[in-house]
Amino acid sequence: MKFIISSSILLKNLQSIQGVINSNNTLPILDDFLFELKEDVLIITSSDLETTMRVNLKLDKSEEQGSVAIPAKILVDTLKTFADIPISFTIDPETLMIEISAGEGKYKLSGHKGDEYPRTPTLEETTSIHLDSKMMAQAINKTLFATGNDELRLVLSGIFCELSPEDVTFVATDAHKLVRYKRTDLKSNDSASFILPKKPMNLLKNILSGMEIPVTIEYNKTNAFFSFSNIHLICRLIDGKYPNYDAVIPKENPNILVIDRHALLTTIRRVSIFANQSTHQIRFKVTGQELLLSAEDVDFSNEARERLSCAYEGEDMEIGFNSKFLLEMLNNIDTDEIRLEMSAPNRAGILTPVNNENKEEDILMLVMPVMLNK
Repeated sequence: MKFIISSSILLKNLQSIQGVINSNNTLPILDDFLFELKEDVLIITSSDLETTMRVNLKLDKSEEQGSVAIPAKILVDTLKTFADIPISFTIDPETLMIEISAGEGKYKLSGHKGDEYPRTPTLEETTSIHLDSKMMAQAINKTLFATGNDELRLVLSGIFCELSPEDVTFVATDAHKLVRYKRTDLKSNDSASFILPKKPMNLLKNILSGMEIPVTIEYNKTNAFFSFSNIHLICRLIDGKYPNYDAVIPKENPNILVIDRHALLTTIRRVSIFANQSTHQIRFKVTGQELLLSAEDVDFSNEARERLSCAYEGEDMEIGFNSKFLLEMLNNIDTDEIRLEMSAPNRAGILTPVNNENKEEDILMLVMPVMLNK
């Protein structure tokens, strides 16, 4: 098995799929990339059993078909040291020794049997939807930060995707904060819903950001398959029923605060330095057209207060929030102004962008309040 390929093209493609590989695999062969040579196409696969990624590379020159598993770390580390030069791989099918020739250098490493590598799942009875890579990256970006990390509530650790003939909705929550990202310019012939795991979504987000290419999503009851450019990703869906997120969004919110997003963001950032570092509690006191932000840490006698002018309709109120959650949310809204809707100090606050230029995009962020210390 022999082939010649550009070192920089190979490195770029290996780095795009390397994130799948875990640092502590149960099967040693999962520390490898699977290289398969089929005519003049090189197929490289990485897997952790839950998620599998694959790239197809067209070769100018190749001999003898075959497959071999090559240790990922040593290969990527070696390729990083090369300039953009053609390198040739020669694999002995008997000993599985891999010889890499690059310029005046020759490097040898030991491979493993390709047929011992876990097979890529085949998808049957799938339904598909097509969307733009920019839109997909945006949907993941806006929701991923709100996913949970509780292993006992796995359904909350992923992004809930809801397809309908009217729109497509992405939802994430960890029970303290919730994000609902809806696209009305995206529709599906069939109504369906599934939960996408966090790790493959993170990988997709990193690859797709900055790209403008079509993405095809195929899904059935157990797996989702993403294909774009020369990259394919298959992930096992999270099994379970997603909570009824719509039921927790308060519908009647008579107290509405409109404020400059950047001013609020920087003020919370400053004031939260003085908050209790375990609760991150920050106090909002709204009176008239003025917002007073305050935080204190009684143990260290730290205290901070800052006033901001705002547009406010409703009764004067005092409510506490976790400043970490608010900062994450404000960082994921792009408009100059935001609207904070509230009903009572013990009910969730709703953040939405004001004057969003993209009319097809509907973003709602919900944050649970924290009990204020008297």
